[in-house]
Amino acid sequence: MNCPILNKTQKNIRLTALVLIALTFIIWIFYGGEFFTKTEVLVEVTDEIFGTTKEWKDQFVWGLDLTLLISGIITIITLPLLYFTRTKIEK
Repeated sequence: MNCPILNKTQKNIRLTALVLIALTFIIWIFYGGEFFTKTEVLVEVTDEIFGTTKEWKDQFVWGLDLTLLISGIITIITLPLLYFTRTKIEK
């Protein structure tokens, strides 16, 4: 299989894209590895009158769906950049 040779600009673009994708997965793991992105979380609240009750608290939780969406957008942007920054090889 003939592997194309990348120039310096293409290598930098590829490295930047891979770092950004890895960063999105690190953020996802840091937020707990949830499958779906959440904007509210159900928490237990102890009250003197009612005892323990459950309430919704506004809290953002990064999900795998957001991670894959951002990774896809990065890939869609990276592929044309790699194509348009190629150098022509004279034969």
